[in-house]
Amino acid sequence: MSKKTIWVLGIVSACLLLGLIPASADDRFTDNGDGTVTDHLLGVMWGKTDNQGDIDWKSAQRWVKYTLPDGLPLEKRDNWRLPTIKELQSLYVDDKKYKGYETDCGQRVKMVPEIRLSCGWVWSSERKNISARVFNFQKGYHYTDRLVHNRAYRVLPVRTLKPGE
Repeated sequence: MSKKTIWVLGIVSACLLLGLIPASADDRFTDNGDGTVTDHLLGVMWGKTDNQGDIDWKSAQRWVKYTLPDGLPLEKRDNWRLPTIKELQSLYVDDKKYKGYETDCGQRVKMVPEIRLSCGWVWSSERKNISARVFNFQKGYHYTDRLVHNRAYRVLPVRTLKPGE
């Protein structure tokens, strides 16, 4: 082995030992024990559950900004938002062997097990005029629906981690 290869392997090993890089896919999420889950891959914090009821897009915006933070520790009350489609898509388990879990509304979703949905359709932050993007965790695709619709739609809050969190 060259000196450069040994040096790179040493740095990667040190980072793994110090916990700076998750060692495997199983280390992607940490349950913080306060209703939040840290996603080390994306550098965000998710709500451990959704809002637990039907909600339209504008109410979802208000829920992540005003309702959710009240139940969290002081240091975790700011910057909650609706996720992007890419962020939501990263939580979908696209594996034929993975059966997912059944939600409260009776849908079987292929969501990462660290986060629990009460129904399989989640609003995203991506809005255009009178519609917004929704991610379907039952089938693994996204589509557009009108902002005023709330049929089985949920909001899954997310916030970008601050340095040191």
